[in-house]
Amino acid sequence: MFLHTPRLLNLEIRNTYQWLPVPDLFQPLTVLQTLNLSENYLKSVDFLSEVNLTQLQTLNLQKNDVSVVNVRVFEALPSLRHLDLSENPLVCNCSNADFIEWVIRNEQVFVNGAYQYRCASLPPEQGGLLLEFDYRWCWESVGFFCFICSSALVLLTLLPTFIHHFLRFHLLYGYYLLRAFLYHRQQRGRGCAEIYDAFVSYNVHDEEWVYRQLLPELEGRQGWKLCLHHRDFQPGKVIMENIVEAIYSSRKTLCVISHQYLLSEWCSREIQMASFRLLDEQKDVLILVFLEELSSNQLSPFFRMRRLMRSRTYLSWSGARGHRGLFWERVRHALQSGAQLPADDPLPTDN
Repeated sequence: MFLHTPRLLNLEIRNTYQWLPVPDLFQPLTVLQTLNLSENYLKSVDFLSEVNLTQLQTLNLQKNDVSVVNVRVFEALPSLRHLDLSENPLVCNCSNADFIEWVIRNEQVFVNGAYQYRCASLPPEQGGLLLEFDYRWCWESVGFFCFICSSALVLLTLLPTFIHHFLRFHLLYGYYLLRAFLYHRQQRGRGCAEIYDAFVSYNVHDEEWVYRQLLPELEGRQGWKLCLHHRDFQPGKVIMENIVEAIYSSRKTLCVISHQYLLSEWCSREIQMASFRLLDEQKDVLILVFLEELSSNQLSPFFRMRRLMRSRTYLSWSGARGHRGLFWERVRHALQSGAQLPADDPLPTDN
């Protein structure tokens, strides 16, 4: 429409209905100085931020339906001196905060009747002028919101560290208990038989005692069938699956406890799985054999171990001393029995 009127200085488009102006319409009018778009039912003037009206000095937007004004419009109109937005339903809330601040602070553009603009968001009986709205409250709200978000971000950043430092063992314990529970239900559904008399849980530092003392006695003389991870675990299988399968494929779990055992992560998981089975089946499936004397301070981080020691009689290799034959007889009895070990244990123990 305006391709052949590039020198047009004044343009008036009024009293239209549902007119949707597009930025391309005004692109040829590079020297336009006055633009009157009043009474056009315009709901937004954002299209003016995309036009090339660098010479525009007067803009009349009177009697439209504009409720929120984007201040980027005025950044695209560097020569603007007069603005009329009277009789528009301007709202008094934070969506108009930038415009209200611009009206108050700008010294270049005269906003006709700005101090009489009423808030369309308030009932008429409440009155209320646009420039009386305290827009600074919006920035305070934004600041408070940013503070809440940043605090939440800090907490979310610290929470995993806190959990890892203080609760990682509890979470790991819960995770593996769930794994063992699901495995146990699966095995029970299949009706799988126990193929070992005992799974021996020990630390590699105690391997010499296991192979020189435990195996010759229990497998050689007493004839029990034992499961040892170095010998009987399936190669290529996930180690945790091997542990769970070994525990549930054995009638008992025999834990060889030493200082090194307590420091081993895998040994800790083995006794956790065995204790879960004990609680789940309510059977005497756990045998504790202590190779050395351990103080309460050494056991204090291992709450699970201490609970087991309080509720069960355990065997002490170091306490047996000259009663080795009686010690192995006690182990044989524990492997045979489905109940708890006798309370009148003749061997010296700490419980």
